[in-house]
Amino acid sequence: MQTNEPTTYAAVDLGSNSFHLLLAREVDGRFEVLHKEKQRVYLAAGLDHRYCLSDEAIDRAVAVLKQFALTLADFPAANVKVVATYTLRRARNVKRFMQRVRAIFPFHIDVISGQEEARLIYQGVAHHMHHDGRRLVIDIGGGSTELVIGEHHQHLALSSRSMGCVSYSQQFFGDGRITKKRFQRAILRAEQELESITSSYEQLGWQHVLATSGTAKVLTAVCHQGDLNQTLTLDDLLQLMNSSCAAGHFDNLPYDELVPERRGTFCGGLAIMIAVMRSLNIEKLNYCDYSLREGLLHELHDKLTDKDIRVTTITNLSARYVIDTEHAANVCASLQWLFPHVAEPWQLSEEDLAALNWAAQLHEVGLSINSSALHKHSAYIIAHSQLPGFTQEQQQLLATLTRFSRKKIKLREMPDFIHMPQATLYRLIALFRLAVLLNRKRQAQSKPQFAITVDDHSLNVEFKGKWLKEHSLFAADLEAEQRQWQKLGLKLQVF
Repeated sequence: MQTNEPTTYAAVDLGSNSFHLLLAREVDGRFEVLHKEKQRVYLAAGLDHRYCLSDEAIDRAVAVLKQFALTLADFPAANVKVVATYTLRRARNVKRFMQRVRAIFPFHIDVISGQEEARLIYQGVAHHMHHDGRRLVIDIGGGSTELVIGEHHQHLALSSRSMGCVSYSQQFFGDGRITKKRFQRAILRAEQELESITSSYEQLGWQHVLATSGTAKVLTAVCHQGDLNQTLTLDDLLQLMNSSCAAGHFDNLPYDELVPERRGTFCGGLAIMIAVMRSLNIEKLNYCDYSLREGLLHELHDKLTDKDIRVTTITNLSARYVIDTEHAANVCASLQWLFPHVAEPWQLSEEDLAALNWAAQLHEVGLSINSSALHKHSAYIIAHSQLPGFTQEQQQLLATLTRFSRKKIKLREMPDFIHMPQATLYRLIALFRLAVLLNRKRQAQSKPQFAITVDDHSLNVEFKGKWLKEHSLFAADLEAEQRQWQKLGLKLQVF
């Protein structure tokens, strides 16, 4: 009797301090870890004052990703999820980084927002740790710190703050010297960074506090001689700060549990943890060994088993803004009819169609603000809302499709995408505009009957009988639309 082999998944986290690879298989609803790799890259240390990554930092990343590519050589791309966090969110030359990496690493890299990183971290914890009541999860990374309040599998508050063990160690302990004054400055700066969320977080409240990832692990290990099950208190951290100041320099830190590669980022992480505990009046916390990578595994599993969280996200946002779902469905139906005609000649994928459908469901959220400049209001809401499951680029695409769904196309306002070629973006905008135009009267029975043919740069529309002559207003709209398509380097020809 044959049995189905468990599905194996891979999660890759391109962090600001280290790159991690985790392989696991799903057995009876839980993950069994098969293999882990962790490589120090110090990506955040390669950011200059203009937020450009140095060639040396990119070289380090490429070398590690070459190793990861060998480990993942036999993996189907659908079973691999790769995300980049703070440093690649901030890097102004991220496209150059991606060009270098693409040559040696065949898997797609998603740059995720701080909010999405926080959500995935919480999901990694929630799927492995069970508590009654609310919990606060803290993750101090190399470039950012994520703080989440949640209950069971549901997050209630997400925040990502621009402070990390690498960036703070560079800023306040750059030459390796450790003093009380430097600690005080670093702690104060972190407290200022947290100030905007402390009130709302304390109002929500929590019963348990967990800290994940490298900084929390090393602080717990140093305070308790390697015992990661011990509780970490603010007094523990203050004593650690005093003993570190007494050492005077990174090289003299007297902690057996502190590996050499962690010395340079230790004080920055300690300062941030002290600030978090002070700001949120936390008396004690416990280290948790689950975080972003475990969250990625569960997200990947859900997506491959038709539980894509993005579908729920779009539905929830549509409901929140009381969208005209019938009209949105009509636009989606037009896209479903148009797409098979253009997919091959325009080199569009099923993921592109999904983006178009999601944009169709959200393109009128701006009505909650004003019908005037609807497309701009809608784009703003989409761009600035929390969209669980969406990467930064996916969210930006939905906002862009909505922004240019009607009225004039202004190329100077068109964003630059990391992965999507400009030609693909322009084709998606053109297709979306046509679907919206076809449904402008908001009545399914008023849509015209026509046939289309497509080539690389043009879409030809042939109307039946005298329909176009009998609908002069729609004909005028099409004529105006032809001029907008020209800006995109495309032809809309009407017969």
